Amino acid sequence: MGSLVWLIAALALGAAELAVGDFTLLMLALAALGTAGVSLAGVPLAAEIIAFAIFAIGLLFLLRPWLRRRMMKSPILDTSQKALEGKTGHVLETVSAHSGQIRLDGSIWSAQSLDPSREFLPGEVVRVVSIEGNTAVVWEDVQA
Repeated sequence: MGSLVWLIAALALGAAELAVGDFTLLMLALAALGTAGVSLAGVPLAAEIIAFAIFAIGLLFLLRPWLRRRMMKSPILDTSQKALEGKTGHVLETVSAHSGQIRLDGSIWSAQSLDPSREFLPGEVVRVVSIEGNTAVVWEDVQA
């Protein structure tokens, strides 16, 4: 009967971890799961509690820090749209305040000028100021 209680506790802690996401409840769920295994051996309740404490402390101080470091590591290659900001592109179709196209990082992007009064003609080099949705907001490349 005790192993069933520990198993239910492990499932409840595991489900609660999905809402929290900092691995603390996951470590406690794993400790409860380990204690359910110990409980199957028919040990007294005091031994089950001691086993849970040992599992929990071990997992919280040994496995959790390693997991957090591994999961919170920033990606080496940034493939988000934010990575395109600051890059240069070549104007393919006149870029005005509302429309235009540029070649950016090997693909064609819709573009618009940062300044509504400024237009960029085909062949000019522009710099991406920001990405708004699927449109690159551009300005003249002063380094070109």
